[in-house]
Amino acid sequence: MKDQTTIVLATRNKGKIAEIQDLLKDYPVSIKCLDHFGPIPPVVEDGDTFEANAYKKASQVARVIGLPTLADDSGLCVKALDGKPGIWSARYGGRGLSDRERAARLLKEMENRPDRDAAFECVISIAVPTGQALTYEARCDGRIARAPAGESGFGYDPIFYFPPLKKTFAQLSQEEKSRVSHRGKALSEFCGEFDKVLAWIEMHMPREEKFACREKDND
Repeated sequence: MKDQTTIVLATRNKGKIAEIQDLLKDYPVSIKCLDHFGPIPPVVEDGDTFEANAYKKASQVARVIGLPTLADDSGLCVKALDGKPGIWSARYGGRGLSDRERAARLLKEMENRPDRDAAFECVISIAVPTGQALTYEARCDGRIARAPAGESGFGYDPIFYFPPLKKTFAQLSQEEKSRVSHRGKALSEFCGEFDKVLAWIEMHMPREEKFACREKDND
């Protein structure tokens, strides 16, 4: 049996962890998350793009833990709100709000707006402790629903309506969501190159140097 490669997910978000574990369950990897480790310095997500934030999270955690680390930065971009909440999706309306409260705030801002077009965007970065990284990105187009529907998923899933399946993301099964979502498509691209990714990790992971012990001469 081929040895498994450990990959750390730079998140404590249980929804993201479940999605990524489901997508990688048939691959020779051992998935860990931040909860498997001791205290880790928080990453300040101060980048102005999804890519910048994903790389910062992946590279910083990889350096601290010493293992290949996968991070994603994703968000909901609403056309009528000039692309908001975008990179601020997880902090929209201020820290401390629940997912339900953030969704309610967005629905309030969308009242009486006829253009409901929106897209989820995702950038995935996998980094090694030396700083090199691979990047994958994808998006999923949909619409903002008039009211929340569904109990699955997390974040803005209850108000993101996906026309091809005539359901919100929160009404989809995990399998359905993984197949069509922004994160699912980015991870699918990642999985499609999985052998190359493992070879890349092996090539760029730092090597332990071994030194022979020599007895000191007493001359």
